[in-house]
Amino acid sequence: MSVVIDIAGLPHDRVRVKPSPLAELGMALHAFTESRHHPRLAAWVTATTARLAPHLADRLEEARFLWGAAFSDVFTAFAGLPAEEEAQPAGTLAEELDLLDRVPDEDFVAALLESVCDPSYGAYGTRIPSPLTDVVVRRRTLTLAAAQGRPLVDFTQRVLADPGWAREWFRGLMTECEEAFFADTWRRVGPGLAADARHTAELLRRKGLGAALAHASPAITYDEETARITVDKLTAARTAAAPQGLTLVPTRLGSPHLMVLHRHGWQPVLHYPVASQDPPPGPTVEELTLRMEALSHPVRMRMCRLLSRSAYSTIGLAEAHGLSAPEVSRHLAVLKRAGLVTSSRRGRYVLHELDLELVARLGTDFVGHLLR
Repeated sequence: MSVVIDIAGLPHDRVRVKPSPLAELGMALHAFTESRHHPRLAAWVTATTARLAPHLADRLEEARFLWGAAFSDVFTAFAGLPAEEEAQPAGTLAEELDLLDRVPDEDFVAALLESVCDPSYGAYGTRIPSPLTDVVVRRRTLTLAAAQGRPLVDFTQRVLADPGWAREWFRGLMTECEEAFFADTWRRVGPGLAADARHTAELLRRKGLGAALAHASPAITYDEETARITVDKLTAARTAAAPQGLTLVPTRLGSPHLMVLHRHGWQPVLHYPVASQDPPPGPTVEELTLRMEALSHPVRMRMCRLLSRSAYSTIGLAEAHGLSAPEVSRHLAVLKRAGLVTSSRRGRYVLHELDLELVARLGTDFVGHLLR
């Protein structure tokens, strides 16, 4: 599984690297709501949320559908500008909110109500009609909102009735966050993000797109022959960068998440955690799946129990489990392909051992892919 971005025909000057104040504010709000995803930020989240005025804390709780389970594309609003415009993040939060005002109402509302309007997030590469213009989508949006409680239904109905009110509501909430805490946060994290963006842009200029993407994340690869970028994630989607462009946006507050905006008709955006907070590269989705499937068979589970305690030969495992040597060899081959078992010759025998360190990381690796 992966997200594939086709960049065929995309001019080099349409690949940009730039921090986004609005996107970083969105990641800060996500960290408030899902602090368990961001253990490194626990102290900052606790201290910051403790200082919020009660009315702002209540407003943020009501709006958590924008940054909780789903991360709304309104935080990367520049990506929704028309293709002929030079769409990229702005230098200040106010300027980025101005960019959001230039996104058409249909796209703005669809992005704002993404969690109830397009829960599959265009996984099939097609544009989901806006609830402002499509009666069926409007009805489904209200039905999905109802499943999350009356307040979201009321909010959704008001947004659909008056998109202008929704724009003022969102700008007001973001501006209040800036005054309450984000201006200070951006002063601290902004320079580091700008430095990382300059470094990535220099890699792009001197060594090419592959080097720039490798710096952004080991989960991103580029095949120059097919002109495709592949992002290793537990989802399947495809999009194209031409003619709008492709933007890489570094984040410090978003680690460990690697976000990919692939809304149909919008510019693709790779929202990547800066290298200093990136965890060591783990297995790919394919490797992780192979390991978990290898452990799903009861015979291999029992073999792993023995191999976790001592090294065994094929004959020893066969005798312990009442199996033939060829049967044991077949199970060992599956475990070895998954990298779970190593083998070494000792005298006359080849002994097999379980890689306990790798097995111990399976849970962490799995959680890492879920959060990526």
